[in-house]
Amino acid sequence: MSELDALRRRIDQIDEELVRLLSARAECALAIGRQKRSAGLEIYQPTREAEVLEHVQRVNPGPLDDSAVKRLFERVIDEARRLERLADAAEARSDAGIQTSD
Repeated sequence: MSELDALRRRIDQIDEELVRLLSARAECALAIGRQKRSAGLEIYQPTREAEVLEHVQRVNPGPLDDSAVKRLFERVIDEARRLERLADAAEARSDAGIQTSD
């Protein structure tokens, strides 16, 4: 196996781990969304989002610069928020006794 092949295989392994970690993060975000709904809180909480973005930039060891890490996590947070909204809408339909054709 060439060095290039070995590096590509390593990237594939890292990507697989990233997918697992992102899925675990999404599960946690969904649980947070359920807690927010129970407490009557809004899904979008800009103060918390700012805290997360500050944290990931603070712990960033590089070589990605902080603005790259911020952009990546803005997307991760957007997707988590989208999942929360979908789950919230599904729960609201369920509470109302509305069935979907899924």
